[in-house]
Amino acid sequence: MSADVERAEADAVEAAAEVARRLVANVEQVVVGKTAVLQLVLAAFASRGHVLLEDVPGTAKTMLARALAASVEDAEAVRIQCTPDLQPTDVTGLSVWDPPSRRFEFRPGPVFANILLVDEINRALPKAQSALLEAMAEGQVTADGVTRPLPDPFFVIATENPIEHDGTFPLPEAQLDRFLVRTSLGYPELDEELRIVEDQVHGHPLERLRPVASREEVAALFEAVEHVYVDPLLRRWIVELVRTTRELDELEVGASVRGSLALDRVARAAALVEGRSFAVPEDVERLFLPVLAHRFVPSAETLVADDTRDELLERIRERCFERAPRPEPLWDASA
Repeated sequence: MSADVERAEADAVEAAAEVARRLVANVEQVVVGKTAVLQLVLAAFASRGHVLLEDVPGTAKTMLARALAASVEDAEAVRIQCTPDLQPTDVTGLSVWDPPSRRFEFRPGPVFANILLVDEINRALPKAQSALLEAMAEGQVTADGVTRPLPDPFFVIATENPIEHDGTFPLPEAQLDRFLVRTSLGYPELDEELRIVEDQVHGHPLERLRPVASREEVAALFEAVEHVYVDPLLRRWIVELVRTTRELDELEVGASVRGSLALDRVARAAALVEGRSFAVPEDVERLFLPVLAHRFVPSAETLVADDTRDELLERIRERCFERAPRPEPLWDASA
C-alpha cells in the first residue's frame, strides 16, 4: 500500500471519528449519562448492524432512536409497537387496489425508514417477527413477489422487557443472531435523573435537537470502519474466543462464524467511535458479551443453577478467557 493511500485512509478514519463524536454528543443531550451504551449503539450503527435493547419501560429507548435520527440530516425514525395481532404486512406494507388507476399499488410499511424502533418485539407473533428477518439481513423487503430495497441507512433498534413474559414469544436463535449487539440502557444515576427532570421543565430536549451529520458523512463513517486496523494477533484471538464458546460444557450451542465476523467488525467500529484508528485487546474484552451472549445457548444443567443470568454470562466469559488467554506479542529483545 502506497504512502498516499495510507494517508488518505488515515484522514478518512480521523474525519469519521469526528462525525461519531458529534453524533454521540448530540444524542447525549437527550439520553443523559449513558455515554458507553451510546458509543456501543453507534458502533453497531457504523457497522451496519442492528441492536436489541433489553430494558424495563421508561429508560429512553424510544428517545434514543428518535435522537439518533434527528442527529442525521433528513433521516426518518419510525416506531412499531408490537402486539399479538401485528401482521407481517403491518411491518412490510402491502398492495392495495387503486380505483382511479385500476391497478394494485404498493403502500410501504413502517420498515421503510432509516431508524426503525421495534418496541417489545417479543410480543409479536413469530410470523410478524420473521417479517423483519429479510429486512435486517438483506436490507430489502419482498412483498407480492417483488423485492424492494430499504432506505440507506437502515438501522433497527428492537426492545424487550426482561421482567414480563406473559403473552410473549421468545425470539428464535436464528433471529437473535441477526442482531449485532444486545445491551441495555438501565436507569440513570440520581444526579443524571435530576438533570433529565430539569431539562424537561420547558419542553423536551428532543424538540431542540438539530442534525450534526449529513448523509454523506454517515456513508463515510460506514466506509471508514473498514480502514480501522486490527492486528493479525488480535484477529486470531477473536476467532479463538468465539471457537471456545463451542467447547464449553456450560453451553449447548456456541457462537457461529457470524459471531467471529461480528466481534471483529464491532471492535473496529468501537475503536473508531472512541477516536482510534486501531483496535486493542480491551475492545474485545469489553465487547465479548454484548456481541456474543445472545448467540449461544446455555445447557440444561447450567440453567438449573442458582446464578442470575448476568452471573451465568460472566462465568461463561471467564471460562472463555481462561481457555483463550489474551495474546502477548513476542517482542524481539535484540531490536
